[in-house]
Amino acid sequence: MHVVFVEPSFPRNQREFLRGLLSTGARVSAISERPPEALPSELREGLFQFERVRSVVDEHALAEAVKRLSQKARVDRLEATVEAHVMAAAHVREHLKIHGTTSKTAWLCRDKPAMKDAVRAAGIACAQSARVQTVADAEAFAKQVGYPLILKPLDGAGASGTHKVQNDQELAGALDALRVAQGRTVAIEEFLTGHEGFYDTLSVAGKPVIDFACHYFPNVLEAMRTRWISPQIVCTNRIDTEHYQELRRMGQQVISALGIWTSPTHMEWFFGEKGLKFSEIGCRPPGVGVWDLYCAANEFDLYAAWGHAIVHEKVPFRPSRKYSAGMIALRPDRDGTISGYEGLDRIEREFREWILDQHTPVGVATQGVEGGYMANAWLRMRHPDYDTLRAMLNKVGETVKVRAK
Repeated sequence: MHVVFVEPSFPRNQREFLRGLLSTGARVSAISERPPEALPSELREGLFQFERVRSVVDEHALAEAVKRLSQKARVDRLEATVEAHVMAAAHVREHLKIHGTTSKTAWLCRDKPAMKDAVRAAGIACAQSARVQTVADAEAFAKQVGYPLILKPLDGAGASGTHKVQNDQELAGALDALRVAQGRTVAIEEFLTGHEGFYDTLSVAGKPVIDFACHYFPNVLEAMRTRWISPQIVCTNRIDTEHYQELRRMGQQVISALGIWTSPTHMEWFFGEKGLKFSEIGCRPPGVGVWDLYCAANEFDLYAAWGHAIVHEKVPFRPSRKYSAGMIALRPDRDGTISGYEGLDRIEREFREWILDQHTPVGVATQGVEGGYMANAWLRMRHPDYDTLRAMLNKVGETVKVRAK
């Protein structure tokens, strides 16, 4: 088996996926925008071959690099785990007749209106949505569905570029910000109220063989717009209980509806007065280090499990479900430079046993809250009891103050 991995050097956690592939004993080659020296020696020395390209999303350059790598050994798999790389890899895969995620599936997992149409056709509950190509399209949708509404780029990830609008005036402002009048097509959808979370899988041959359920506190859009909130992502160890069976069934239905085969998946969901609703899915892992939480919570190597799924289409590892794990983002009180922390030493003393790791820099420029959960400072924890973990994370948020000047 010869596996080619796209971009092992950046972001930094891409190294873990490369390590997971190397652990399988397969021949592993890499294509990167950076020189091989950007990798640690133990990973660099494990590679079969290496190709550097100007851009891994330049499909012609990517295909030519794969062809060069195939001269020594046929390429059996071409894998990408970054959202922005998935479509280019799928197109090259089909062009060179390499097994893996198809361009149709990759497109359905990127184009929000097409994704919703496909899952709706499969009988899966989701928000009303449409593709907006003109201002008139958006105004007609708003008149039919009513406010509030969400507008977002067709291929946006998470809350990136997302606008919530409550009335005609806010709709006009969002359409202007998204440049719809200049010809940009965006997605518009009904705003769902309720609790938001995500369901992640490692799927093999269209079936989840490992899965996880996580919760956002508060929901993403609020978390990415409100400075004073210290938002949390919490992975439960109670997924095997009856409370998550409907979510697991929905996850399988979505994976089948979109033709996802052997791949990680990351699916957002809402649960509220209208019941459980599908939001969106990607055929790639989640961001912000969530796989590291899964590893710590379940005492296993998920990156190696992914490597085995790709190489052998079976996974010889199982999660222990021993711990719930979570992360809390810590926001500076103002823009500027982080000067210090209040209450952090107290938290470290009280919860030392349960703290996995933390990022608490001093003397660095602050980033806006829209930068995400790991933009400034953060702390990650685990505990055998989900409710106890939630209480600990809440106390961190109430106690730790990030000061900037």
